Amino acid sequence: MENNSVLDENIIAELTDKIVVALKTVYDPEIPVDIYELGLIYKVDIDENYHVDVEMTLTAPGCPVAGEMPKWVEDAVLSVGGIATTKVRLVFDPPWDISMMSEEAQVALNML
Repeated sequence: MENNSVLDENIIAELTDKIVVALKTVYDPEIPVDIYELGLIYKVDIDENYHVDVEMTLTAPGCPVAGEMPKWVEDAVLSVGGIATTKVRLVFDPPWDISMMSEEAQVALNML
């Protein structure tokens, strides 16, 4: 018998893919690369109630959009069909550094 309170792995994978696409629409205004490729998203968890918890960081603790970016991320996640609620939490441990960027981001910024 299947437990309906636990999300199916295929549903989780599909929602995760859609959330990543949505996160790639959010850009750090000072860097022409999306926050996902920059490595600013540390964790995305989806629970059985379709609530999404996101842990993210900033390129620098004093980032001028620190107060706004979590809302941008929340709005992007909530734009994905099927997501009930989301909570975005800013964390600074581990501190972000350029090694966290994807190869795509490094190419975009002429760092490779």
